Amino acid sequence: MKKTLFSTLLASTILIGTTANANEIKLSEPDLSSSLMKTIDTRKTSRAFSTEKLKPQDLSNVLWAAFGTNSHSTRTIATGKNEQDLTVFVIYEGKVWLYDGKKHVLNFYSDVDLMPYIDKQDFVKDAPVHLIYAGGKHYAEAHSGSAYQNVYLYAAENSLATVIRGYIDKEGLNKALNLPENQTVTYHQPIGYPAK
Repeated sequence: MKKTLFSTLLASTILIGTTANANEIKLSEPDLSSSLMKTIDTRKTSRAFSTEKLKPQDLSNVLWAAFGTNSHSTRTIATGKNEQDLTVFVIYEGKVWLYDGKKHVLNFYSDVDLMPYIDKQDFVKDAPVHLIYAGGKHYAEAHSGSAYQNVYLYAAENSLATVIRGYIDKEGLNKALNLPENQTVTYHQPIGYPAK
């Protein structure tokens, strides 16, 4: 009886061990030899900004990465049902601008001071550029995530500092930006050079 019980327990242990191994696939180490993989590997969040003004080329590249038009005449991010309804507001030099990714220009939007809605953490005031993402309520979160990840990758490759933030007054921003009811602000992304 004891032998039979021991044999049953041993068989169960072997079976459980085999099942556990069968449920795990050991992957090879990531190949970080390509420039894209290296950039992904170095992507990081930074909350310490220099107040130095962002160079025009960096500003241009950041906005194009977020929601520009690429060489295939499509956007730099995928959008649900190809709606392309992401809106990128830019706080730059004390004014609010609206990025037009098809023409690749900044259009003046407002003189309203948006900082009270986004500066709940001290480091925010130091960043020279702030991106505020908004969009239709169905895909706004997904589209914003694609855009801010592109900005993160550009920042990683070009030694810029950035962080994505949800700790903002979204309702206040919706009103201050006069957004229609079918749109909402999702995130805020300050960007600049790292503090020295």
